[in-house]
Amino acid sequence: MIRSFTIRLAIIGVALGLAACAGNPMGSAPMGTMAAGPAAPPPPPPAPPSLYQRLGGQPAIVAVVDDFVGRVAADRRINRYFRHANIARLKQGLVDQVCQATGGPCVYQGPPMRVVHHRMHVTNRAFNDLVQDLVATLNKFNVPQPEQQELLGILGPLRADIVGV
Repeated sequence: MIRSFTIRLAIIGVALGLAACAGNPMGSAPMGTMAAGPAAPPPPPPAPPSLYQRLGGQPAIVAVVDDFVGRVAADRRINRYFRHANIARLKQGLVDQVCQATGGPCVYQGPPMRVVHHRMHVTNRAFNDLVQDLVATLNKFNVPQPEQQELLGILGPLRADIVGV
C-alpha cells in the first residue's frame, strides 16, 4: 500500500516536471529566455539610509533639539548668548537646519549663520561648550557614535560663521 502510494507520487512528480518543460526544446529554461539575448543586469543595491533616516527622522530631530535648547538654557557658560532669542523660532531653525543638513526633506529658510551671530562675539570656548551640550543630548538619546561624528562633521564647519563675527 505504501509502495503503490510512493510509485503514484513519483509518477505524478515526473508528469508535472514533463508538463513544465513541454514545448521548451532546452528543457529547463522558461520559454523566451534563451532567445531574448543576454540577461538584464541585476538592479543596483538600494542606497544606504541617509543620516536623517538613521537619526530617526523629524520626530527624533525635534526631540533632540528640544532637549538641546533646554540644556543650553540651563548652561551658565553659554546661556547669555541666547537671552534675547525667540526660542520657538530658534528651535524651528535648528530643526530645519539639522533636517536639511542630514538629508531630510526640510529646508532651512533662516538667515545665514554669519548674519545670525553678527556682533554676538561668540568665542571658541563658547562654541566648544555648545558642542559639549549637543553631545550630551545625543548621548541621552543613545545616538550611536558614528552618527554623532557624522552630524558633528556636518555642523562643525559652521564654526567659522559663528565664532568671532
